[in-house]
Amino acid sequence: MSEKILMKGNEAIGEAAILAGCRHYFAYPITPQNEIPAYMAKRLPEVGGTFLQAESELAAVSMVMGASAGGARVMTSSSSPGISLKQEGISYMSGAQLPAVIVNMMRGGPGLGNIAGAQGDYFQATRGGGNGDYHVLVIAPGNVQELADYTVKAFELADKYRIVCMILGDGYLGQMSEPLVLPKAVDKLPPKDWALTGAKGREPHIIASLRLNPDNYLEKHVYDLYENYKKIEENEVIYDTQNMEDADYMIVAYGTASRICKKAIRLLRAEGIKVGLFRPVTLWPFPKKEIAEAAKKVKKILTVEMSMGQMVQDVQINAGKYCDVDFLGRPGGMLPEVEKIVQRVKSYV
Repeated sequence: MSEKILMKGNEAIGEAAILAGCRHYFAYPITPQNEIPAYMAKRLPEVGGTFLQAESELAAVSMVMGASAGGARVMTSSSSPGISLKQEGISYMSGAQLPAVIVNMMRGGPGLGNIAGAQGDYFQATRGGGNGDYHVLVIAPGNVQELADYTVKAFELADKYRIVCMILGDGYLGQMSEPLVLPKAVDKLPPKDWALTGAKGREPHIIASLRLNPDNYLEKHVYDLYENYKKIEENEVIYDTQNMEDADYMIVAYGTASRICKKAIRLLRAEGIKVGLFRPVTLWPFPKKEIAEAAKKVKKILTVEMSMGQMVQDVQINAGKYCDVDFLGRPGGMLPEVEKIVQRVKSYV
């Protein structure tokens, strides 16, 4: 059995990326994710990799784009306003079908906001914050072990579908330390026949997001992208449930908010109120069918977020026709309170 070690969330992401075969990392510092570039600055030279602190977020994401086009497993990380600056590059990579892993350790907003953990970037991540018709595959871990495990998974999915895969955490997850078992190192990376590695006697490859002819080029390309997204929706949905077998009420939450809800559920269950947790792990693709089926079995849903309410719209769209959906949230880096969650659910009984 592998030995557990104590590790901070941000550092677990860095080590997991290296174990996944990432040897190129470009970023720009911003709190509360600075431990990721600090860790990568130390570790990548030890494994023959490349660490570079770019002059800006725009430069960093452009370097990611170039390394990905050359076939490398590559990562960048930032926090909310920094991710906003990377959106042009994310849209370009999506149009050019360039795989990469991008970490967003969310902080309070809008604007520069503050450095406390928050969940106000849900729309930005799941709706595509850049221009045009595209999706990013979004994974929201709930603890340090999952930060490591899903970082490896993110690289796998990014390469499999030639898509940008985002790890959507928050400042609290990134800063907390927990015991974990590090994932196994990836032995062999998948071939990338599309990469720009020099013609070498073959026809040259072209990677671009510019397709000027709308009639038979850009439109067809977008249709092709959405066929790929359809495959992801069919095959890559991840979610977790707890205490849902006999639940009369369901709480929906992700990330740090879900950890708080687990305590509230224990207290409610101790008083005989049957409450369960539905935790989406992939925020895109959202577990639409699964949450709809769960909604059919309960009397009411409470969505809890560290925002003014964003995921609640997806819950309402997919589960609202089966039961009422309520919302409780706190923005700006504040945490939902266990007692208020308990009291809200008690008001349903």
